[in-house]
Amino acid sequence: MSYSSVNEAILQFQRGDKEALEVIYKIYKAPLYQFIYRYTNNEQLSIDLVQDTFEKLQRKFHQFNPEKGQFKTYLYQIAYNTMMTRLRRQSLFRTLLPILAERATHQENTDEKITVQTAIQSLPEDLRAIVLLTYYHDLTQKEISTILHIPVGTVKSKLHRALKKLKVELEVNED
Repeated sequence: MSYSSVNEAILQFQRGDKEALEVIYKIYKAPLYQFIYRYTNNEQLSIDLVQDTFEKLQRKFHQFNPEKGQFKTYLYQIAYNTMMTRLRRQSLFRTLLPILAERATHQENTDEKITVQTAIQSLPEDLRAIVLLTYYHDLTQKEISTILHIPVGTVKSKLHRALKKLKVELEVNED
């Protein structure tokens, strides 16, 4: 199916036409990438964030209200929020567990990688799931709460407990 305009593709996507998302993606992929790349100066992160933005768009499209603003603004808002969440997590990650941050940025040596993987595997299942979902799959605490069927406060406390255990296991200094 062809669309005469972006607005028509957006309208068709709102009506459930999944092919319209491909049209929207082709139109906005490059500008979103440029925006994110200029902000982060990280090619792979920018590619990932564009993909994450469109995944979120697919899940949250029903929240778009043309009376409140343009679609482009809505899409950039999703991209910006996704980017800021990821950057905050990376910053927190580096602060709490520098050795894991190195793992996440692929600057580790093989021994460190094995040590980190072993430490994560040694965590109890519930704590391991929270660490993996948070730092390796970039899910929010609310999303993890939904997935694991536990309150957000429990996610927070278990994540804190897991990080304490990993710090001890990996002998990470507080400095």
